[in-house]
Parts: sequence; C-alpha cells; structure tokens
Amino acid sequence: MKILVVDDHALVREGLYQVLQGLDPLEATEVLQAATCTRALELAHFNPDLDLVLLDYLLPDMNGLAGLEIFGQRHPELPVVILSGSANPTVVQQAMTLGAAGFITKSSLSDTLLNALRQILAGEPYQSEESSLLSQAADGEPSKWSVPPVLSPRQQEVLLLLINGLTNRQICEKLSLGSETVKFHVSNILRIFGARTRTQAALEAKRWGYAPVPAPASR
Repeated sequence: MKILVVDDHALVREGLYQVLQGLDPLEATEVLQAATCTRALELAHFNPDLDLVLLDYLLPDMNGLAGLEIFGQRHPELPVVILSGSANPTVVQQAMTLGAAGFITKSSLSDTLLNALRQILAGEPYQSEESSLLSQAADGEPSKWSVPPVLSPRQQEVLLLLINGLTNRQICEKLSLGSETVKFHVSNILRIFGARTRTQAALEAKRWGYAPVPAPASR
C-alpha cells in the first residue's frame, strides 16, 4: 500500500503518517509526503503504483480543487481525497463534482479517517455527513446546483455513451479505454450527479442538458 499525503504543515503530515500505519494490519503502508501540489504531482509521476492521495484543500502553490482537477487529468484511476479544516458545503460540493473520492475534515477521529479510506480503497465513494446533500438528488429531489456540474472532457464522453445505454464493456471498446478506467469514470459520474445507479445519473444529466448522441443515419 502506497499513499501520498499532501499538506504544507509538517506536523499534519507526520500525524497522518502515524495514523495511516493502522490502515491495513496485514500490509505495510508506505507514506510519501509533499508540502505543495507541484511536488505531489512530481511524486505521482514517478510513483505510478500509488494507491491513494490525501490532498489538503489549502496549499501554498495552488488551491486544492485545482490540484484535484490536475490529478484527475493526469492520473484518472488514482483516488484523491480532499482534506480540509472545515466542512464548507460549497467546497464539499465542488470537490465531489470534480471527482474527489471523498471529503474528510481534519477534525475527524482516527478511526473515522481509517474507515473512510478503507471504503474508498474498496472502490466505494465516501460521503461524510457534510457532503450528504449530494446524495439527495438520487432520491428524486430537485438538484441543488445553481450551475451545471463540472465534468472533464473524458467524463463527458463517458457520460454521453452512458446516456445512450452502452455498457462499460461497450464504452471501453468505443473509447479504447481499459475496464478499470471506465469503471473509475462511471463511478465519478454517479458521484457527481448524486446518483446510486447509471439510470439515475443519466436522468439527472439530461436535466442539465446532456443529450444522447444520435445514431449515425443509415445509408
């Protein structure tokens, strides 16, 4: 297990290092540390076997959300969790919309943090109480966004094929992507639209104007 911790405070990084040693009793956890997002991106480039990134929201060189977006572009299969000293609902919403695998406040107990990370590493998005509002759209309630959710160009490609009813395997073939990459994008799309199923995600996306791609006319 290899985890990258990104925070400009050495005490926070060292504290997380100690906590992360209890993540998996059967496997040693290697923890890389970076004080800036720029350094974190360098470490991610030279460590393609990273399993997870813990990214602070406030960093000296760039906003954590900007860093999250860059990580999503360069390492789409790598789960990134945003850490923050507060749980501003707007920030939570923006982070999850940009594809964060989770949002965790620094005031969380060690056991809460470890359980959240285990859930994320198992492939399930983590939503704390602060981000629970994102799941309400899946219950049929009106969307709470005042502007359309932000999707990367690749996420938009996957979404439009999903709306067209293509399976993950068909999306893989259509976009020449690996199965894990497509699974990662579909999972993020569901999280972005607060959906529990592909159908719910498609319906919510259509409300925001995402339309299915028309089939080519027969000759």
